[in-house]
Amino acid sequence: MEKRIDRRTAIGAVGAAVAGLTFLRMPGRSDAATFKVVHSDAEWKRMLGPQRYYVLRQAGTERPFTSPLLKEHRKGLFVCAGCSQPLFSSATKFESGTGWPSFWAPAAEENVATETDTSHFMRRTEALCSKCGAHLGHVFNDGPKPTGKRYCNNGVALKFIPA
Repeated sequence: MEKRIDRRTAIGAVGAAVAGLTFLRMPGRSDAATFKVVHSDAEWKRMLGPQRYYVLRQAGTERPFTSPLLKEHRKGLFVCAGCSQPLFSSATKFESGTGWPSFWAPAAEENVATETDTSHFMRRTEALCSKCGAHLGHVFNDGPKPTGKRYCNNGVALKFIPA
């Protein structure tokens, strides 16, 4: 007896497979040897804790409007939560309304690396710490002058150091 798969079942199976592959995406990391700070997976898990590990090492995203850094308006420096590299100055922070801390420029261009991210059926620019490869968030071309950039960061990827 021949079994037939109906159209709805076939489309559902293809959709589930594609979705599964999307969630299996590894973060946009270059070869670990290119970063100055390198740890084993177990060390990162121990050092960062579950939420930071998920965001920084697995390219996860924290829920919008949950970061205390959204309301951080003091003068100071935002550094990488993974290695303490200076990433953004409070002078470039702005209210984007997106629910994540946003900046129009890094503290130093060489401190924030970028890679193409094609996960979730989108093409975006991923922002990474150039020292340890931590996933910070994404860069968009809808920010304020003078750069027109919006570095949209997960708050858990950053630590604030007051001036």
